[in-house]
Amino acid sequence: MKENKKEMSGVVLQTKAQIDQARFELRSRGLSCTSSGLLRFLRRTGIRKGIEVGDEIKSWDVLTTVQFVENSIGKGAAILDIGAYASEIPCILHRMGYANLTGVDLNPDIRYMPYADKIRYVVSDFMHTPFDNESFEVITSTSVIEHGFNSNALLAEISRLLRPGGYFIASFDYWPEKIDTTGIPFFGMDWKIFSEQEVLSFIREAAAYQLFPCGKVTLTASERPITCAGKSYTFAWMALRKSAASNSE
Repeated sequence: MKENKKEMSGVVLQTKAQIDQARFELRSRGLSCTSSGLLRFLRRTGIRKGIEVGDEIKSWDVLTTVQFVENSIGKGAAILDIGAYASEIPCILHRMGYANLTGVDLNPDIRYMPYADKIRYVVSDFMHTPFDNESFEVITSTSVIEHGFNSNALLAEISRLLRPGGYFIASFDYWPEKIDTTGIPFFGMDWKIFSEQEVLSFIREAAAYQLFPCGKVTLTASERPITCAGKSYTFAWMALRKSAASNSE
């Protein structure tokens, strides 16, 4: 029943039960890093400062990413999480023993993230980062690319940063048919709920940057377990791999 995450390249969240099941698994493994309800209340009321890490609604995509990383690369791999402010991914990977972790985000408060003494956090636009070419074996992204989406800028930077054979792993808002989000900004940026055709178009564009699906892509959806800003949809998850061929020619 358990899918081989290393052989997947595109999957869709089908039911809300999958979210609950994923959080149960994260907790049972001691990996859940979401802030408790009490801590969230104390921070929102100003009694205690800090960052509200994680969002339980993203449990499925977080677990899917973690399982893919776990099945694909060793603990010494250089991993970058983009849009890392409040992201669970670096925290979970740290708990799992991954020791070469970096997070990037425009929010300067990223320096207050948990394990900031162990994880390198950098303030930067993730589409124009200060990192050297081919710095990372894995780049992760949880519900980030749909905000201010710019496929060419994103793919160019991901391809530049990844080593040959490295992985770009992303989750994003999704529904097979197009949902109009015109005039609904998030974080001061346009918001995109990807349609099936838009995901397939992105995959085709990625090929020009030497990024290719590393397994089966399945984009069917059965339920709309997510509701936000009056729109109902689901999440999709995707893994692309940079060609191992030499770029020197």
